[in-house]
Amino acid sequence: MNITFRYAQATDTGLILQLIKELAEYEKMLHEVVATEEMLKEKLFEKQQAEVLFLMEDEVEVGFALFFHNFSTFLGKSGLYLEDLYVKLERRGMGYGKELLKKLAQIAVERDCGRFEW
Repeated sequence: MNITFRYAQATDTGLILQLIKELAEYEKMLHEVVATEEMLKEKLFEKQQAEVLFLMEDEVEVGFALFFHNFSTFLGKSGLYLEDLYVKLERRGMGYGKELLKKLAQIAVERDCGRFEW
């Protein structure tokens, strides 16, 4: 596997929406997607309410994870919550989902999160 990771930027908003729709189609929930590029740009990049991490194969985005921080009052620490994880159909079964999960766990440790939830 020749994979890398990169955080999404505002210029990726169209790609993020495309991948969200692919995920929704896979889950037979495409009719429930009401998000727009404008909404995603505002919430992800202007208000920074969540983050998107791309999994790259040879510099092409083949999967993504959308996550955000929550807070545990008992632990007194932030946690990392994974909202969506998606790997393109033609790249499934290659361990890419597992690689995304491992990378997110690493991010949670680096950010001193008390837990990592999905």
